[in-house]
Amino acid sequence: MDEKKLYSPKIMKEILDRHGFEFSKSLGQNFLIDGNIINKIVDAAGIDDSTGVVEIGPGFGTLTQGLCNKAKKVVAIEIDKSLKPVHFETLNYDNLKIIYDDFMKVDVNKLIEEEFKGLKVKLVANLPYYITTPIIMKVLEDKLNFSSITVMVQKEVAHRLSAKPGNKDYGAISLAVEYRANARVSLIVPSTVFMPRPKVDSAVITIDILDEPRVIVKDEKALFTVIRAAFGQRRKTIHNSLSSNLNIDKDKIREAIENANLDPGIRAEMLTIYDFAKLAEEIYK
Repeated sequence: MDEKKLYSPKIMKEILDRHGFEFSKSLGQNFLIDGNIINKIVDAAGIDDSTGVVEIGPGFGTLTQGLCNKAKKVVAIEIDKSLKPVHFETLNYDNLKIIYDDFMKVDVNKLIEEEFKGLKVKLVANLPYYITTPIIMKVLEDKLNFSSITVMVQKEVAHRLSAKPGNKDYGAISLAVEYRANARVSLIVPSTVFMPRPKVDSAVITIDILDEPRVIVKDEKALFTVIRAAFGQRRKTIHNSLSSNLNIDKDKIREAIENANLDPGIRAEMLTIYDFAKLAEEIYK
């Protein structure tokens, strides 16, 4: 088979039918059928022959194929074991290893150490919408040893992940990304390039992970407790939102806000990661 045609809907349907494969709605399976989009994802991730790649959810393998053609080594983690016979037919690459497991349960840093000695390792995936946020938060919170994350996600989620202060999409998850990384939306992707076709458009977001957090704090847990509380009622002022969502005296919260040189009447969506760091330090000092 001409590998350039693997993303062809006709070839995909023939192979899937031959193996009796049925798409799983619960796993959010939507396979890419556009070679141009696949190439753009690989380019956005900056993959070359010095790169190791962990791919989550290879599915039919169209993106996996593009990664294998550029990367030094690819380890793909697939939760759906029914795809094994499909992969046996579609993904015969010497630089590919497929692990049939749940990414959320894998010891990823151990895997990286064992499989990618001496390589810069990147995470690349066409993520099911339902698992996007847990996966990205796992990478950031568990400090997994990736230099970057390039993932296809629901368009609205991509905007939330990359939003800046003052934007309506800006929220707690924007700050979680901002704390550890630089994020940019690389590409908007229409629903027409998937089989089956999802109901919404997607976007490719690239998250370059910083060597150190953007701001140094004494207590990360306290920082994100304050951030989550601040966005718990985002239409309220920062003073009212924190007073409602933290079990702390209102006067102490007002004093902390003022000591951080912030206006008690401002809303959470206007505050930077640096503002929240100062605020958390004042609240929990």
